[in-house]
Amino acid sequence: MAGEQMKPVASLLLVLNFCMYVIVLGISGWAMNRAIDHGFLIGPDLNLPAHFSPIYFPMGNAATGFFVIFALLAGVVGAASTISGLIHIRSWTVGSIPAAATAATIAWTLTVLAMGFAWKEIELHVRNAKLRTMEAFLIILSVTQLLYIAAIHGVKKPV
Repeated sequence: MAGEQMKPVASLLLVLNFCMYVIVLGISGWAMNRAIDHGFLIGPDLNLPAHFSPIYFPMGNAATGFFVIFALLAGVVGAASTISGLIHIRSWTVGSIPAAATAATIAWTLTVLAMGFAWKEIELHVRNAKLRTMEAFLIILSVTQLLYIAAIHGVKKPV
């Protein structure tokens, strides 16, 4: 009985996390596109800038490049993990837990890693509103994804 009570909670968290991961993907895709379009330009003499960094972003601070890259990875893996999550919620059996839990745990670890760079970016202060929004979503996702992992383990073994 307790297992069936967790199914609506897991469903709600799955939908919520999917929506937030899609928003993170949109903002991190925007930031990556802007960095590619407006990053440093190598002059005609082909000299690199004095403070060359392969992860240079024209907005934000020194942590922005790492934050955006890991947020993009967390968004892709998080959104993709909902596929196995949907399969598990549809069947809601002990046999479907391993795939859903593994995908969700990988997405959560990448989310926590991106959240660490978000905290560093917050500490360094200089960033725009879109980056602040993405920081907030990743901090929230690090909690809701962990709650989702706990909720999907609510399936009871058949006796």
